Amino acid sequence: MTAPAGTDAPLFPLRSVVLGAFVPTLVLEIGIGAMLPVVAVTATGRGASLTVAGLVAALVPIGKILFDLPAGALAQRLGDRAAMLLAGGVAAAAFTTIALTPSLGGLAAGVLALGASTAVFNLARQAYLTEITPPLRRARVLSTLAGVHRIGLFLGPFAGAAVIAATDVRGAYWLGAGSALAAVAVLTVVRPDASERDGRARSRASRAAGGPRVTIAAVAREHRRLFATLGVAILLVSAVRGARQTVIPLWGEHLGLDAEVTSLIFGVSGALDMLLFYPAGKVMDRFGRLWVAVPSMLTMAFGLALLPFAHTVAAVTVVAALLGVGNGMGSGIVMTLGADVAPPDVRPTFLSVWRLFQDTGDALGPLVLSAGAALGSLAAGVWATSLLGAGSAAALARWVPRYSPLANLVPPRARQKAVRVPSDAP
Repeated sequence: MTAPAGTDAPLFPLRSVVLGAFVPTLVLEIGIGAMLPVVAVTATGRGASLTVAGLVAALVPIGKILFDLPAGALAQRLGDRAAMLLAGGVAAAAFTTIALTPSLGGLAAGVLALGASTAVFNLARQAYLTEITPPLRRARVLSTLAGVHRIGLFLGPFAGAAVIAATDVRGAYWLGAGSALAAVAVLTVVRPDASERDGRARSRASRAAGGPRVTIAAVAREHRRLFATLGVAILLVSAVRGARQTVIPLWGEHLGLDAEVTSLIFGVSGALDMLLFYPAGKVMDRFGRLWVAVPSMLTMAFGLALLPFAHTVAAVTVVAALLGVGNGMGSGIVMTLGADVAPPDVRPTFLSVWRLFQDTGDALGPLVLSAGAALGSLAAGVWATSLLGAGSAAALARWVPRYSPLANLVPPRARQKAVRVPSDAP
């Protein structure tokens, strides 16, 4: 990545960002993407009912929620890179356990461990990139990270299907184990460059100057106003995004569409989503976070509001494409806002609470849809998530900071127009 015209500074430390974060993320997400479609199938093959199989599949998000807070404490104590290495090792062990053990208990334990390792890896990765990336390039880097995550999950099922066709369903888990080990190998080989070492030294000095190590409860208490405002907005954003992953398959089933047709529609939505991650980051860096945050949520809210009126394949495809565009427009927004407001001296601990809001929202969205279906109206559940989207847009417009955390890097005219936010948000 080159520098802007007229400057000698790079946009970001290329080697540390690409090899230290993007490549490990891509290969690990391919393994997870290969596993996700076959968890329920594996569970039923080991004697589980459909209800139990669904619960086993839900252990991935449950593991993330349970370990979001411990992940912050672990990354704060070990450091970001060490936490990523540990998480990759645990993921490899979890995949191997599932592949080798024929019991349902072994599957459940492995899936839960994968959720936990994902929580640690994602938290440490976000803190790592926040530390080594110049603030005025932050959104571009984190939106690209979100795009890499999407690409890995998109490619994973295809890679898994190829391996399963050549072997059996356990091949998907062996692919996951290999992907996790590859991520660990890349992280081990890539050594920190000068900018990364300088960033770590500043971070250590900041933590040392801050006195004794603070607890998660203390961080949550100190920043309770921020979490009660912007944190709730992030929870709503994540709920809408979580619902998006479920709503198209559910509506396709409601209409009686073939599974192949529904998968194709979902793939179109995912492809449009992946196309927009870098433009989204560039807009956020140049004009501000609100320029993508609010339009993204309004677009998704509009798409969800339209879905109950879609009764043909073409109409559902148009709505799915609209949802994909809306989600892609906001690529990286949750991580970027978290990086913006995280205090440097307790960044991993702060981000663990932040990610708890995010992952809780991811789980909440599908539950809203399921509640509507259980009450006899899937359309009502879809409209409820649309209202969540509109509410998230209003919350973001109210609580997203209007000024850069580093005021001296903002052009003077922008500084004059800056609006200060409460003292608990940088």
